[in-house]
Amino acid sequence: MNIAHLLLGSAQEFRDLPALARGTTPYLTYRDLWRKVSVMSTHLTGRFGLKRGDRVAFAMTNCVEAIEVMYAVWHAGLCAVPMNAKLHAREFAFILENSGARICFVTPDLAETIAEAAKEAPDLKEIVDVTTRSYTFMEVGDPSPVVSTEPTDPAWLFYTSGTTGRPKGATLTHRNLLAMTLNYYADADRPPPGGSIVHAAPISHGSGLWNFPMVGRGSVQVFPESGKYEVPETVELMNRWPECSIFLAPTMVKRLIEHGSVADLQPQALRLITYGGAPMYVADLKRALDLLGNKLMQLYGQGESPMTITHLSREYHWDRQHPRWEQRLASAGRADSCMEVRVVDEEGRQLPVGEVGEIICKGDPVMAGYWNNPEATARSLRDGWLWTGDVGAFDEEGLLTLKDRSKDMIISGGSNIYPREIEDVLNLHPAVAECSVVGRPHPEWGEEVVAFVVKRGTASLAPGELDQLCLDNIARFKRPKDYKFVEALPKNNYGKILKTELRKLL
Repeated sequence: MNIAHLLLGSAQEFRDLPALARGTTPYLTYRDLWRKVSVMSTHLTGRFGLKRGDRVAFAMTNCVEAIEVMYAVWHAGLCAVPMNAKLHAREFAFILENSGARICFVTPDLAETIAEAAKEAPDLKEIVDVTTRSYTFMEVGDPSPVVSTEPTDPAWLFYTSGTTGRPKGATLTHRNLLAMTLNYYADADRPPPGGSIVHAAPISHGSGLWNFPMVGRGSVQVFPESGKYEVPETVELMNRWPECSIFLAPTMVKRLIEHGSVADLQPQALRLITYGGAPMYVADLKRALDLLGNKLMQLYGQGESPMTITHLSREYHWDRQHPRWEQRLASAGRADSCMEVRVVDEEGRQLPVGEVGEIICKGDPVMAGYWNNPEATARSLRDGWLWTGDVGAFDEEGLLTLKDRSKDMIISGGSNIYPREIEDVLNLHPAVAECSVVGRPHPEWGEEVVAFVVKRGTASLAPGELDQLCLDNIARFKRPKDYKFVEALPKNNYGKILKTELRKLL
């Protein structure tokens, strides 16, 4: 079982349909994409000397080459390590070192940053800029057959930050990714051949995972020429490539429905918006349904169970006559077809309807474990169940409602931000005695980061110093937007900081 067989099947069945597009311009057909990645895989194993199971990283803003690289990696029996293009050099360095990546593919805007990060990654032997001759030379040669892999072989290391401040690599196998893909067809949609997906969100995360069901059905994967999410451009691309499926964070949906260009969207342009990664306000959902029609579906998942725990279907979104319609919209929906989902107490005992507890799940999409991190794996995977750290409750209809988020995580613009990671950086400053980071509601981004700081003695400390410290160590989007200097942090009898009290102060 090799996830690359999805592309092989489409190269045979949908050979002349466009597989990739740069903006409004077709780039490669499915037949041509298959030939290209099969030749590229020969270079990976021959020219670069990689062997089955070796890791190949990439740090790229959204572009067609990202898909070429990923499928060449899988075709050769290797493991992809996609990295968020917004990360800091030190964060890239940790992922490259931790994964043991041998090669890293980059877009030119990230070449210098990765070169700096590579100094701390001794296993990294090559950096390939996809705009250089080194990359284009990978098209030269004869195609090779797809490498046979085991279902349990790692295919994708999904690095997701944790409360320890260190990213953890959720190891997704070929079986995990195939199960996720088949679940999409069962619970979300079965797109028609010739449809499309516009990659407005990062290819290294949710949007990239959505490539699998689209490839399997002969959809064209469209990359905006801007390389980012701009509403007018996205509308233009959906009109150019109709029957479009798109993955958007709730804040991106909000930007779409509030932009004047949404009126230019043609009737057949949009097939489905799948949203997730953060809460979405019911008022915004209602407005989106009014403007777009029956085109929305919600998913709840984690990097550890990619895109697959529960879903709220289009039918539930659209059933306005149901007496609990608004409550349904506020939920995360039903358990996915391939998943068993429970709400349990601290001992793992299943709780009855209406009682709040931790959400755990089991099924083929659940990761094999964290890469080179047996302690974290043991905490999260117990007797085959993934303990999500999220808190929720089921209702009498079997709908799951999330009550709180894992480990005080902040979600800003659809990106997960873990307070401990920021706190570890702020604590590096000699004038910081103590600090705690929480999220503050924000009308556009969902939440923004706020740091409460206790100064050490009479030391002087300015927000600008802390800003610079963060910029030197972590990605810009994680930097606090506000600093609150306080005399002391609220704590319970055990000395634990009460973040709930800090949120009340905001």
